[in-house]
Amino acid sequence: MMARLITGWLVACCAVTPIAAQAPDLAMLRTLEPGAWTLRLRDGGSAQRICVRTGREFIQLRHRQPSCERFVVRDGPREVTVQYTCRGNGYGRTTIRRESDTLVQIRSQGIEGGAPFSIDGEARRTGGC
Repeated sequence: MMARLITGWLVACCAVTPIAAQAPDLAMLRTLEPGAWTLRLRDGGSAQRICVRTGREFIQLRHRQPSCERFVVRDGPREVTVQYTCRGNGYGRTTIRRESDTLVQIRSQGIEGGAPFSIDGEARRTGGC
């Protein structure tokens, strides 16, 4: 009988009410200036022009479809890392490091259409979209 009372007290006393978890908001990306950005790859590849509105355009450089599931690995004031899965088309993991409002370093790697990819480059704001 005493064991039941103690167990009941522990459950009542120590019950934890779940709190809704807030999804990371990737606030650093919102500090980037909207407009046309040019991504230059470190391996000497061609430059790619990207129209940036929110900064999230840098996350899925090889997977443009909006239906990919994302998981925020790191959400810091100067760096974010996002891992994503695009069912039927692969996955990726992207890290974006902010140098200034108009300059970021981007590293992304994963699988697209069954083949591996790796991106290591610098994106710089170059004008309006």
